[in-house]
Amino acid sequence: MTTATLTTALLVLSTLLYFSTTTYAIGVNYGTLANNLPPPSQVANFLKTQTIIDSIKIFDTNPDILRAFANTNISVTVTVGNGDIPALSDERAARRWVADNIKPYYPQTRINRIAVGNEILMSAVQDWIAHLVPCMKALHHALVLAGIKDVKVSTPHTLGILYNSVPPSAARIRPGYQKSIFAPMLAFLRETKSPLMVNPYPYFSYAPKVAKYILFQPNRGIHDRFTGITYSNMFDAMMDAVYSAIKAMGYSDVDILVAETGWPSAGDPNQPACTVENAIAYNGNLIKHVTSGKGTPLMPNRRFETYLFALFNENLKPGTSAERNWGLFRPDFSPVYNVGILRNEQTNAPNPKPTPIPTPAGKKWCVPKPQANDQQLQANIDYICSQGVDCKPIQAGGVCFDPNNVRSHASFVMNSFYQTHGRNDFNCDFSQTGVLTTADPSHGTCKYI
Repeated sequence: MTTATLTTALLVLSTLLYFSTTTYAIGVNYGTLANNLPPPSQVANFLKTQTIIDSIKIFDTNPDILRAFANTNISVTVTVGNGDIPALSDERAARRWVADNIKPYYPQTRINRIAVGNEILMSAVQDWIAHLVPCMKALHHALVLAGIKDVKVSTPHTLGILYNSVPPSAARIRPGYQKSIFAPMLAFLRETKSPLMVNPYPYFSYAPKVAKYILFQPNRGIHDRFTGITYSNMFDAMMDAVYSAIKAMGYSDVDILVAETGWPSAGDPNQPACTVENAIAYNGNLIKHVTSGKGTPLMPNRRFETYLFALFNENLKPGTSAERNWGLFRPDFSPVYNVGILRNEQTNAPNPKPTPIPTPAGKKWCVPKPQANDQQLQANIDYICSQGVDCKPIQAGGVCFDPNNVRSHASFVMNSFYQTHGRNDFNCDFSQTGVLTTADPSHGTCKYI
């Protein structure tokens, strides 16, 4: 065997080994419309150490989040605000935006994509729509000039961009957008090898008679008379509708990315579809489906990069109760339900509330690490006391007020949080300032639970 042949064989073998061992994790939309969320540093550490999530999408360029995800190996998609699109179609403004929002964090933070606005074509704001593709091009050019070659530019769409989407093979881009917007956009995406971002939400088509079809459960399916294909779930039908629409325009080679999809776990009394059980069924089956490599009937053997909506329940979102209950996790990191996202707890059992766990043999307590400083520990106290943990014992006159110092007070509340929120190792992480011990830290009348 020649050296060249041996080298080629080793490269092929290493590639096969890579794909046989790679786990295709899932992304998540990290929304922040809440006043009770943990610090971004804790979020980054939690995702990195306790979940299979390997990518996030944020709806701005929040510098605290971008700094927090540095050196985590978690990919980050950032978003240009809708209202910023017209100004950023100017190349000088685009260069300034890249200099201010990408270069200070890249490549330590793995920014891999810029989403230009969100669902712009359905906004009906003509100024945004007219400047959408010019803005995408200007930002791409600004990245090139800055020497940044692996950050892609795209924009997310609702499936309202389609008409005649049932059956999937008949779907087309709305006529008003085909030539003026979509033709140059798809040409840009092809040229830059960027994906078309779409937000398919079967949830919004929910009706009891099609519930199984929407939730990936056994059903008779829906037949496409033009292709002879029977679709067993709405997600595949939606994805193939998008594919059919761009194929009809000559762009079947442009990749498709799922920028948002999900299911709320609770809603108002008139929103019966919003249950934990349905959220588990949709998101759990979706994750298995998109990571299986099965693809869709018209796009076989594909794994779709998919971002679930959303990471947290967000208590300040306007609208119905459902709007505030899309999260996989509560702000204290306890799962609303589990669909295999956690590394160490692969069950689908609903978890309505974090509850104290009976004390096992060999009990552990959570205390500050010796190297943790007072500023970090005070931040822990502020966070924990905002999460419903009883902090009265460390207040003046409380049984754990003495010794009156930040470390002692942080020790008590960090342990209280750990004991009442699941006793998982990550409940004592606190941005790597906490450590578990088997030595009871109780002292005097201050008894640790």
